[in-house]
Amino acid sequence: MMPSPGAVSFSRVDDETLLVQLKGVWKIGKELPSANEVMDNAALRPTTHLITFDCSGLDAWDSSLLAFIVHVQNRCSLTGIKLAIESLPQGIVRLLKLASEFKELEGLPDKRAQVSFLASIGERSFSSVRYFLSVLEFIGEAFVAFLKLLTGSARYRRSDMGLLVYECGPQALPIVSLISVLVGLILGFVGVVQLRIFGAQIYIANLVGIGMAREMGAMMTAIIMMGRTGAAFATQLGTMEAGEEIDALKTLGISPMEFLVMPRMLALILMMPLLCVYADIVGIMGGAFVGVGMYDISLSQYFEQTRSALNLTHFSIGVIKSIAFAILIAISGCFHGMRADRSASAVGYAATRAVVTGIVLIVVTDGIFAIITSVLGI
Repeated sequence: MMPSPGAVSFSRVDDETLLVQLKGVWKIGKELPSANEVMDNAALRPTTHLITFDCSGLDAWDSSLLAFIVHVQNRCSLTGIKLAIESLPQGIVRLLKLASEFKELEGLPDKRAQVSFLASIGERSFSSVRYFLSVLEFIGEAFVAFLKLLTGSARYRRSDMGLLVYECGPQALPIVSLISVLVGLILGFVGVVQLRIFGAQIYIANLVGIGMAREMGAMMTAIIMMGRTGAAFATQLGTMEAGEEIDALKTLGISPMEFLVMPRMLALILMMPLLCVYADIVGIMGGAFVGVGMYDISLSQYFEQTRSALNLTHFSIGVIKSIAFAILIAISGCFHGMRADRSASAVGYAATRAVVTGIVLIVVTDGIFAIITSVLGI
């Protein structure tokens, strides 16, 4: 004998409570009752405030029963009638509770949007303090890792160090060469606009040489390396964090600061001064193209003027700046990579934030160096 399709019957517990008896087989493809039957029966008595269920006659069910209960629940929420679901099958009860929790989560963004102005300022202030403290903690851990390197107890792979030095140095030469030549050309063209008014085109060499050695060589190299290498560090470490590789290193008792961060910082610190000096030389050659090629200055005159204008102090300032910039690039890239969340979008966000933070720090640090050198008269 085939089981009967799903049906409902009604009885009264009291004037305020309607009992809905579920019977038969509730499955998709069969003719099933609608929520209107329940609500119409509840409306027969205006005193009805509660609907409950009796599932003793229920033979089998699938998602069609869940859809029926959800429709009844939605109608009850509109009319102010309470729906008791505790007597329903446990699977239905769990699914309904999960759906209600999801609706609560959907409402969270709207609630957050209603946060007061002062509360949002306080939240941002606490977030900034936590960010600053985490940066200090990261710097402290990096310093400890360098002390271990000096004592020979740091755990890292020398093959990784060689690869990082190659990536931070020789592989960066093409883009550093291009930008440095263009910066030298720009300085030459900008300077000659005023200098030729007085017939002093020869001083293009002074302008380009001092500008590249003290400022533009170190700064442009740092900005290039921030966008190229700093972003790569953030992406590499962020991907490792998302893939739980950093957690695996910690489980093996290997410090990620020693194994991952310290080699990257050391490679940049070693390569940045060399790239800076290279950028200075290439930029001076770019300025020579303007002076010699376009304003009838002989090559020997140009380089003699450059030699007389420059001294070791100018180059030293640029090299010291490049070391400071290298530390900032490595810290910014590695810090944001290590603190990235575990998703693909978070890795991209970490790389973007690393580049923006690093460039801002580079410009601010260059301004501080300018003030210090001005006060010291060098």
